[in-house]
Amino acid sequence: MKFMKFVIFTLFSLLCLPVTAQGSNSDDNALNQFYTQFSVAFEQLDAAVIEELYAENACYIPEQQSQEITIGRENIVTLYKAFFGKIKHKNAQIEVDFRVVERQIEGQSATDIGYYLIRFYPPKETEEPMSEFAGKFVTVSKKKADGKWYLTVDTNNRSEPSFYYSAKPSPNLYYGSQFTKTEDPLQHE
Repeated sequence: MKFMKFVIFTLFSLLCLPVTAQGSNSDDNALNQFYTQFSVAFEQLDAAVIEELYAENACYIPEQQSQEITIGRENIVTLYKAFFGKIKHKNAQIEVDFRVVERQIEGQSATDIGYYLIRFYPPKETEEPMSEFAGKFVTVSKKKADGKWYLTVDTNNRSEPSFYYSAKPSPNLYYGSQFTKTEDPLQHE
């Protein structure tokens, strides 16, 4: 009888494995979509593209010592609107890309750790070169009752662009390939 229970338990466990792996893949895909949406928001200078990514009570912890922690989706979106407004006012363009190097999912909570790279393109008439800066980030996301993931904590600080470029891809984690080291910044349209 014990042997039979063991066999049933083993078969049941094996049957459930693909479902677990599939669920994890869909979670990875949903979390990876955050980075695609951020890239689109930066390209279009449109904070509305990322508004629904944040939980109502999300926190943004800025890298600057002189700035407070921003709490609440509306307040975070207001920061992005102001930032994008400055870029628009300068008649410039900006792009961002990400490379996630570690993801930890436990239950309904996920933590992503990685690097980002931002490129700023001044107006063409200035003939100024593109500039780039990079940083490290940590995000925490929660899966809510509606089955969707929402950012609850977003923080970053500066780092050397070389860290972004040298980050290695990991299976199922977002690995942006928008920027390469050899790209000629003056060829940007």
